[in-house]
Amino acid sequence: MSDANVRIPEEAKDRLAAIAAAEGLSLRAYLARLAETLLTPAERAERAEKALAALKKWNGYAPTVDQQHDLDSELDRRLAQVTGR
Repeated sequence: MSDANVRIPEEAKDRLAAIAAAEGLSLRAYLARLAETLLTPAERAERAEKALAALKKWNGYAPTVDQQHDLDSELDRRLAQVTGR
């Protein structure tokens, strides 16, 4: 296993270390687990395509690109409202 140096703000490092400690993990182990669970943009796109294909097969749902954009915008708006961003 190789080591990597990552430069991040001290506050971010402290926050990640506290989260890791609360889960009984070292910062190194926590970051390794996090990297294993996050999806790349390509993996997210692949899952989205599979989900749309499954919905279309199941109930005929096949939104247009414009409808998808509108739905994404609405989801972004609602998430911003909930998170205060």
